[in-house]
Amino acid sequence: MTPPASGPVAVQPASRRTGGPTGDPLATRLGQALHSGQAGLAALTDTSPRDRRDRVATLLTIYDLHTAPLGAVAEVVRWQGHPAVAEVKTRFESQWLAELEVAYAAADIPAVGLHTVDGAVAAIRAIAANGRLPAAYRWLAREATWPEVVNFLALEGGPDGGFDDRVALCQVGLAGSAKLELAQNFWDEMGNGNPEGVHTTLHQQLVSAIDMPPVPRAEQPVEALERVALNGLLATNRWLQPEMLGALGLLELQAGPRCRLVLQGFQRLGAPAAAYPFYTEHAEVDPRHGRDWVDKAIVPLVAADPAWGPRIVRGAWWRAQLNLAFFEAVRIDLIAHRNAA
Repeated sequence: MTPPASGPVAVQPASRRTGGPTGDPLATRLGQALHSGQAGLAALTDTSPRDRRDRVATLLTIYDLHTAPLGAVAEVVRWQGHPAVAEVKTRFESQWLAELEVAYAAADIPAVGLHTVDGAVAAIRAIAANGRLPAAYRWLAREATWPEVVNFLALEGGPDGGFDDRVALCQVGLAGSAKLELAQNFWDEMGNGNPEGVHTTLHQQLVSAIDMPPVPRAEQPVEALERVALNGLLATNRWLQPEMLGALGLLELQAGPRCRLVLQGFQRLGAPAAAYPFYTEHAEVDPRHGRDWVDKAIVPLVAADPAWGPRIVRGAWWRAQLNLAFFEAVRIDLIAHRNAA
C-alpha cells in the first residue's frame, strides 16, 4: 500500500523531510518500516532520533498504533507490539520522562502534604490557577486577527482533542465514586445521549463553520507535537494512570475560562453562529467537570491510596507546562508571520 502523506503513521515526502546528509529522520524511517513489515522494523532497534522533534514525531507515530482510528492506521496496526517498536517506545519515553522529572523538580512544588487529600487538592488547584488565563488566550480575545484565531484553534484542537477517548482509557480498573465520575464525564462528552450534542460533533461543526484547515504534523511546532504526545504517553502506559488522572483533571479545571476568552474573540470578530456551540458548551460545563473531577475522583482515590497524591499532582503539572509552552510558541509564531507579511 502507499503510505499516507500526513496523519497517522505518515511517511513525509522528500520535500518535507528534515533529515541531514546521513539519511531520513527516524520518524520517517519508522513510518516506512511499518509499511514494509518485519525486516524493516528489525533494523530500527537501537537507532537514535536526530533531535527533540524527531523523537516526539517517532513517539507520535507509535502512539497512532495504539489510539488512532483503525481506518487511519490500516493494516500497520498489527505491528503495535513488535519488539522493535516496543524498544524504541520504551527508550524514548524513558528519556522524556527523565526530562519531565528534572523540570518538575526544578519547579520546587512542596512535597510535604501531597500524600493527603487536602494537600493534593490544594496543589492541583494551585497549578490550575497559576496558568488558567495564559497570554495566548487573552490575545485571542482582544488582539488576534480572524486568520490568526482560525490558525490557533486549528492547532489547539479542542480544548485538547480526543478527551473522550482518554477518559475512557483512564477509568479502566477504577471503582466506586471515581469510576462513576469518569463515566459521567464521558457521557457528557457524548452529549448525554443526544447525537447532536456529542462534543466531537460540535467540534466538526466548528471546523466547517470557520473553514479550519488541517495542519500536518510536519508543519506544527515541536511544542504542539509534545503537547499531543503527552496524551499518548499517559494513555499507553498503564503504570502512569495516576498521572493521567491529574492531567485530565487539570484540563477540566482550566478549560472553562479559556473557552470564554475564545468566545470573546468570536464576538469581537463576528464569527459565524455555528462556530459558537463547541466553545459555549465547554465554557458552561467544564467548571462543573473540574469541581466534580477533584471532589469525586481525585479525593476518594487519594483517600484510598495516599501514594496517588504526589503522582496526580505531577501529572497535572506536566500537562500545565506543556500546554503553556504550546500556547506561547503558537502565539509568537502567528504574530511573527503577521509582522513579516
